[in-house]
Parts: sequence; structure tokens; C-alpha cells
Amino acid sequence: MKTMILRKLCSISENKAPLELVNLPDPIPSEEEILIRVSACGVCHTELDEIEGRTPPHTLPVVLGHQVVGTVEKTGGNSRAFTIGDRVGIGWIHSSCGKCKFCLNGNENLCHEFKATGRDVNGGYAQYMVVPVHYAFRIPDTFSFSEAAPLLCAGAIGYRSLQLTGLQNGQNLGLTGFGASAHLVLQMSRHRFPESKVFVFARSEAERVFSKELGAVWAGAAEEASPEKLDCIIDTTPVWRPIVEALKNLETGGRLVINAIRKEEIDKDSLLQIDYPKHLWMEKEIKSVANVSRRDISEFLKLAAEISLKPETEEFALEDANQALVELKSKKIRGAKVLKMD
Repeated sequence: MKTMILRKLCSISENKAPLELVNLPDPIPSEEEILIRVSACGVCHTELDEIEGRTPPHTLPVVLGHQVVGTVEKTGGNSRAFTIGDRVGIGWIHSSCGKCKFCLNGNENLCHEFKATGRDVNGGYAQYMVVPVHYAFRIPDTFSFSEAAPLLCAGAIGYRSLQLTGLQNGQNLGLTGFGASAHLVLQMSRHRFPESKVFVFARSEAERVFSKELGAVWAGAAEEASPEKLDCIIDTTPVWRPIVEALKNLETGGRLVINAIRKEEIDKDSLLQIDYPKHLWMEKEIKSVANVSRRDISEFLKLAAEISLKPETEEFALEDANQALVELKSKKIRGAKVLKMD
């Protein structure tokens, strides 16, 4: 099979072709796995974190990619939940122990034995991949493969982030950064909380215009003050300055949810500018999002189908994965980037 593999960690600013196109043997599913013929795989900022070593793969080389959709090509002997030809998706969660208190409570995302697709095991930047049957998800027929791919991570982690805000209908929501996840959260929030106003903070004018097209009532730069205080803010940026700026716009008793697996180091000294009375006092909260659970993905796919949520996508051939990653690094973003295998 054709695949793009990562052989060594590097800075994408210095190496604009970190992935290599190679042919590997098709994977063989175990008794508890299914073999997926990959049709599309979303490109996520987490892949940049893997390549640049902020959340490094445990072993190299590795096949990246964790927003994977395709069809079942083969099933293991004990994998009766799916049949050949079924449309399925695979997210960031590849597996967990299934026995700890987190797994038993439906929060496998917090399991100490959590394994990530495309980091701890080979992922979807390939024509084929295998996955444990209980960690594969049926894809609603309403979505094309390209539309479905970003739903597996950008959408599902956005769903979890929105849940963790505790937002109530009519309260103000802020979105800091406006990439793949935030553009889905905005659409989702407008459906679930129709009386809530959404305020967007984005680096580029193009992103700000795009957010207004999707229903944001206001859009400005990260350092601007929002015209109203915000009850909840979701941060999807890879850096620290927007966190400090967001806290200034947070309402008394409000909550900032950080939707990022890692933050870059380039502006970490911005945290030294946090002023306790101005930024944190009056019971403001900061909460992180860690991975996704199976329930997050299942519930979000159902919701996305019900409200006909359609991500904005830009397609690339598998061989052009490096180009997609470089554009993501340089913040050339509108919606989600997707690799097409066919």
C-alpha cells in the first residue's frame, strides 16, 4: 500500500517535507480488529505537534493521521459488528485499557493506557489501516468521505470542548482561533444554543470574514476587547498569547476551555503578564480538554447528521500531505484540510 511515513522528528519551518511516500505491506487485522480501506483522512494540527516533538510518537517510523474514514475491507474472526463494505471512521482514540475507573465511567480519554491513532499506532495517511472493532464508528450516509473526515477529531473534540464549557442558552460564547474545530463548534453552538451570541477572535481577516459568514455576531483580533463580556471561551490556538487576551474578555465566574493537546513554546513568556485581579480573580476558571472518548465521537456524529453540519474542506492527494502540513503551519486555513486516497 502507498503511505506517507514520518522517519524522524523535525521542525517544519526548517524541513518542509517531513513525510516520505513509501510502499508498505497491507496490514493484517487480528481477531479483534477490522481492516479499513482508507478513502480520506483529515489533516490536524496535532500532526504538527507529533512531527515537531511536542507529543512525539513512541516509535519511528510511524504513519500519522487520526481523522480516518473509509470502508471495511476485511474483518477479524471476532469482529462481527461490521461487515465488508460498511462505511466507518476512526478518531484519535485507538484504544484504552477498558478496566480503569475512567474507562468504566465512559471517560476513556483520561485512561493512563490511552493509545492514539497515528501516534502510538499507524494511522490514516495510508491506503489501509487496522483498528480494534470497538473503536470504529459508523459514518452516516449523509456525509461524503471528505466531509466526514474532520468530524472524527476537529468535530468530536469541538463537541467535547463545548460540553465542558457548561454553556447555557443565551450566554455569550467566545472562540479564540478559527480553524477546523472552531468553525464546526460555531455551527454546532448555533443549533444547540440558538439564543447565544458567538464572538470570534482570529489572526487573519479572511478567518474573521469566514466566521461571520457562519453566524458570528462579531469578529476581531486576539488582542481586541469583545464588545460584551463572554461567559465561556474555547481556545483552539497553538500558542499562549491568546490565552492571556481571552481571560480579559471572560465574564465573572466564566470558564476558558483550552482545546489543544500541546502549546508551542514561542510565546510562553506571555503567561508572565497574567495579572491575578484582572485575569483570574472573581472565580474565573481555566480547563483543558484531553483527547476524546468513544461517546464523544458517537454522540457528535449523530448530532452532525441531525443538523446537517457540513465542514468546509480543502482536498489534497495523499502525496501532497507535506504541502497540507506546511499550509497548516503557516496558518493558511479555511475550514479543514483533507487527504483523499482515491
